[in-house]
Amino acid sequence: MFPLSLRGRIALEPRTGNCHNGGMGVSSDVLRWLGIEQAPDPPDVVDGIASVLERLDQRRARYLAAFAYLLGRVADADHGTSDEERSLMLRLVATEGSLGPEETATVVTLALDEFRRVGGTHNLIVAREFASVATFEERLGLLRCLFAVSAADESVTVGEDNEIRRISLELKIEHADFIHARIEMRERLAVLRREL
Repeated sequence: MFPLSLRGRIALEPRTGNCHNGGMGVSSDVLRWLGIEQAPDPPDVVDGIASVLERLDQRRARYLAAFAYLLGRVADADHGTSDEERSLMLRLVATEGSLGPEETATVVTLALDEFRRVGGTHNLIVAREFASVATFEERLGLLRCLFAVSAADESVTVGEDNEIRRISLELKIEHADFIHARIEMRERLAVLRREL
């Protein structure tokens, strides 16, 4: 039900379903809040990143776009992406997609920009997209890559570890597989620290 001041002044056009307000000047945000006008669908994050990979088939492009986004999600878990994390992301995306340097840099930059732009509101959507196009082995491979990115600067923050756990849950990876990947990374970090 509309507030008394708006009754009779806002109506849906019968054929189009569009809203008009009789010249009253009600903003579209207010109309959406009232449920009269639907908000436009948000742009698909994966489509935006995959659009630069048009030479690849659609499934592969979407896989790489989601892969890069999820790497960026972990790299930026501590509200900043280090040079080491970005460098490793570039290597992982280039290897995973058999991409050249320019194409790889574009994908990684778009993935990080999209993650920051949407503020994490698309995290679950992108993880589900990745899970829908990836095999179980590819999901485990991504998990190892996520731990590698988090450890690129030779430390794994609590925020990064928590973000990887969330992603593993979204990808339906068993807890035992998550723990195994985490132990592998911690052993590598311990070896690196002993060598220093």
